[in-house]
Amino acid sequence: MNWMEKELEQLADASLERFLCDSGPVPDCPGYTVRGGRVLLNLASNDYLGLAQHPAIIEAIRETLLTEGGGSGASRLVTGNRPPYGRLEEALAAWQNSEAALVFANGYMANSGVIQALAGRGDVVFSDQLNHASIVDGIILSRAEHARYRHNDMEHLKVLLHKHRDKRRKLIVTDAIFSMDGDQARLRELVSLKHEYGAMLMVDEAHSGGIYGERGEGLCHELGLQNEVDVHMGTFSKSFGVYGAYVCGSRTLIRWLINKARPLIYSTALPPSFIAGISASLALVQADHWRRERLLSAGQLFRSSLFAAGFDVGSGDSPIVPVIIGDNDLALRFSKELEGEGIAAVAIRPPTVPEGTARIRFSLSAAHTEKELNDAVVRIHHIGLRLGVVSP
Repeated sequence: MNWMEKELEQLADASLERFLCDSGPVPDCPGYTVRGGRVLLNLASNDYLGLAQHPAIIEAIRETLLTEGGGSGASRLVTGNRPPYGRLEEALAAWQNSEAALVFANGYMANSGVIQALAGRGDVVFSDQLNHASIVDGIILSRAEHARYRHNDMEHLKVLLHKHRDKRRKLIVTDAIFSMDGDQARLRELVSLKHEYGAMLMVDEAHSGGIYGERGEGLCHELGLQNEVDVHMGTFSKSFGVYGAYVCGSRTLIRWLINKARPLIYSTALPPSFIAGISASLALVQADHWRRERLLSAGQLFRSSLFAAGFDVGSGDSPIVPVIIGDNDLALRFSKELEGEGIAAVAIRPPTVPEGTARIRFSLSAAHTEKELNDAVVRIHHIGLRLGVVSP
């Protein structure tokens, strides 16, 4: 297995090798994490609404754990479909104003399973260049043709749609909020193109669910486009603070996925205790409007402050705020300096982002206070000056 050693050396030389680092929660401080034995301001987590340690979620998990046991014991199509699943899926469909819903083990399985179920040989999937890896892998596994369009470039997508206009099935897939840049998909234009070329539209709300919409339904609802989306997918591992994923749509779609989505069919169901925790979180997401308001306000303040300090923060307007550095080694050094200043924020490097766009990805939480974020900006600016990322 010497080839592994050689390729790992190449990754290390290019500052691309990755390592695991233990992290843990800080009791009663949801905006912080323990890493390497130190308490750090957590600007790396996807716990956008600060719900991961909420007592109501923990209690729901604990109570159901005592009555339903530690695991589901089988796939949902065998004996793993416990009563908490049905209650959650009814609540999800009502929340999304859709006919039906289906829960998956995680977002990766949902995306890969749905795409494989909807497209195959002889079909084509149109995917934004910056879509999440789970979407890309789902397309590869589907064996459909992968038509990748330049990021948010609707003219390029239109050219590709015209080129493949005679394909049997056409599926457009996009993130609603792109996970490494924090910008929005051009959903209105995607809906228009979907109708023009007779395509299906699938939207991944992983990083927008819980944040946008009157009750946290997501960006599609925020824009009033929920009835124009054929497949509405989201996760419970970010704003919800738990684990898992969902797909909402027509009853026909959900029946089809139950019969054709391989990750659902061939995977053990999530433990019932997790499902109960998700249900508790769904109620909090809908009711706690202040969390969304605080988060979006914090994102605007943090982004504008870093931009004013001279950083390249991209063009997004979400609570995901990238500081684009470019060089892999410099991004790693920046992350290490941040840790030294009491801030947890990770260097994101290729292949997660395109070559030459290594960055620090800051992600905010409703648990953060304005003072904490203002203090963080001061420290980030000082590091940027020391490393030559920004000018005096």
